[in-house]
Amino acid sequence: MTDPTDRVLFDPAEMETRAFYRVLNSVVVPRPIAWVCSRSAEGVVNLAPHSFYTVACVDPPVVQFTSVGRKDSLRNVEATGEFTVSLTPESLFEQINATGTDFPAGVSEAEEVGVRLEDSDRVSVPRVAESPVSAECTLHSTVRLGDSTVVFGRVQLISVRESAVRDGRPRIEHLQPLARLGGNEWSTIGEVKEIPRIPYRSWAEDPSIGERVKGE
Repeated sequence: MTDPTDRVLFDPAEMETRAFYRVLNSVVVPRPIAWVCSRSAEGVVNLAPHSFYTVACVDPPVVQFTSVGRKDSLRNVEATGEFTVSLTPESLFEQINATGTDFPAGVSEAEEVGVRLEDSDRVSVPRVAESPVSAECTLHSTVRLGDSTVVFGRVQLISVRESAVRDGRPRIEHLQPLARLGGNEWSTIGEVKEIPRIPYRSWAEDPSIGERVKGE
């Protein structure tokens, strides 16, 4: 019988880069997807999903995505200083995946896979019309890390479909975002759990809170 405490060790120093990349992608999960729309200096619009994506700063509002290698998204953002990030809704699963196809430079992924774009409000780069949320960004800075480049975008505006907003903020049940897992696996939001954060004062004054959390 296998000991449940046994562990398999993955050492990046002893593994081929691509093999360790597959392991890393399988444990940093789920990952939100930046559906990045950018425009080349020649005017060609590019649309690509990037699953290394998160919030970088609140004040000023900055989001970040990582280009593994020098992808079109990175080259375009460096050239024009603008991009949009559209949320990837479950309803567009096939199209989102297809925009990750390695089309030749100069080919518009949106046109090839049938994704409708529309004008943004603050930047010249379009956003995905059928996405419930889009962040319009200007380039803040980039950081080169080995074979990758982290792109930081200053959020100039977030536009949200009116039907997805309740009590002053976008609601997850109306967004239905997809996330990336390992390999070719994706996920939907599944069950949504809600729990308030515990103030230390409450923790200190009520011993039953700690007992409940520890399962005692």
